[in-house]
Amino acid sequence: IGASLAIGKAAAIEHHALDRAAARIAQTYDPEHGGFGGAPKFPPSMTLDFLMQVNNRASNRQLEEIIVNTLTRMARGGMYDQIGGGFHRYSVDARWLVPHFEKMLYDNALLARLYTRAWQWKKDPFFAHIANEILGFVQRELTSPDGGFYSTLDADSEGVEGKFYVWSRGEVIDVLGEEEGRIFSALYDISERGNWEGHNILNVPRDPESVAADQGVTLEQLSDIAARGKCKLYGVRSQRVWPARDEKILTGWNGWMLAAFAEAHLAFEKYEETVRKNADFLLKRIDAKGRMTRHASIAGLLEDYSGAAWGLTLAYEAVHERRYLDAAGQLVDQILARFADEANGGFFDTPVDHEKLITRPKDLFDNATPSGNSVTADVLLRLALLFGREDFVESATRSLESTFPLAERYPSGFGFLLGVAEWRAGQPKEIALTGPTGDERFRVLRRVIARNFLPHRVLVAGGGSSDLPLMQNRPANQVKAYVCEAYMCAEPTDSPERLTELLSLQP
Repeated sequence: IGASLAIGKAAAIEHHALDRAAARIAQTYDPEHGGFGGAPKFPPSMTLDFLMQVNNRASNRQLEEIIVNTLTRMARGGMYDQIGGGFHRYSVDARWLVPHFEKMLYDNALLARLYTRAWQWKKDPFFAHIANEILGFVQRELTSPDGGFYSTLDADSEGVEGKFYVWSRGEVIDVLGEEEGRIFSALYDISERGNWEGHNILNVPRDPESVAADQGVTLEQLSDIAARGKCKLYGVRSQRVWPARDEKILTGWNGWMLAAFAEAHLAFEKYEETVRKNADFLLKRIDAKGRMTRHASIAGLLEDYSGAAWGLTLAYEAVHERRYLDAAGQLVDQILARFADEANGGFFDTPVDHEKLITRPKDLFDNATPSGNSVTADVLLRLALLFGREDFVESATRSLESTFPLAERYPSGFGFLLGVAEWRAGQPKEIALTGPTGDERFRVLRRVIARNFLPHRVLVAGGGSSDLPLMQNRPANQVKAYVCEAYMCAEPTDSPERLTELLSLQP
């Protein structure tokens, strides 16, 4: 399998083609406000993740500006809930100010993961702050007692869109007091006139440094005032009539959210209980035949199988629980057996034993959500390395090749797939960590891995992993890191500095 992974690249999926796709996306960039095109603007999470991967391979100042500016402008805009965390659905204007106020689980899953990866890349604490605020919002407001994640919060309450989220300046001053209320209002664009229909949507149009200078406070003092003010206003807002919550727990969307929590657990060393609880919740949705439900008694679609497999794979890497990885492998076997389009490559949205439809749907585009085909290809490539399955590589490659010409022509509609194509065109790092997972030396090495931006890597660790290809013949009782490519490994190390060097080497 090492030879297959090293030299068996699909001819159609090459770096120069991916560079052209990135350049085509960049042509639609809005340099004033960030993002792409004009109003309305949707958060381009998958596209930005793809551009991060391209920039990581071949540093490009234009792409870096596009990514950093867009991430910053979105998170400072009114589309982001400045009080409670989490993103609303989209912005009705070009400057991210006025949102459609609905909050979707899938948007926040993709964006939490994106901001986590952006922090790994740039080490900007603002990106870590946004990632953790999103995840905190999901824990508080979209998590069921048994660990599943609910689907949405509505846009309106009491029949009025946005009423739950907007403020008058008088309300803010009443809660925060004259002095701190004035400074808070200067930061969050709160005025007597309002910035939307006589009300204020909190946003941060100016750099905090400039606001601090104008208000005669230090940046640290401004940050403290903002944090206290947000906490107090959240408490007051919680007494309002809440938007309705759609409490469907959809397997695919849960898988995407699990992926975000899993990556954040590694990066920030938080969220382990959330990861385990949701992963266990998803396992209960797999029956004795390996089949998965979507919601209630509704049979799973490709989105559900692939999303759950993706989330469970990353949960395994985060908490080293082997049964999560085995369940992901079981789900992928189901995809290959029941969803594959044998004639054309790729996968149908419905299984072969689904009720008969006039045409069997096969969604290829990554629109608001990633397509089941894109996520399946991602999972196949990861599990190919973790399990040593060459057939998984072949299935993923055939699926990517079948869609890639379309993705080259319309790259903004294939952000997730293009990111998977970057993985396929490159040489991922295969990392094995040996030794007891509770050992502090183990945690130090894992921290080095988790805090580096490594968009193409798998991680194997834990006592239950000894039979996996990357762990075979490794001493289980010694804390060592093995960094490999196509199963060819560098000399193992227990040095964080040496591990950092190995991870930074380009293939």
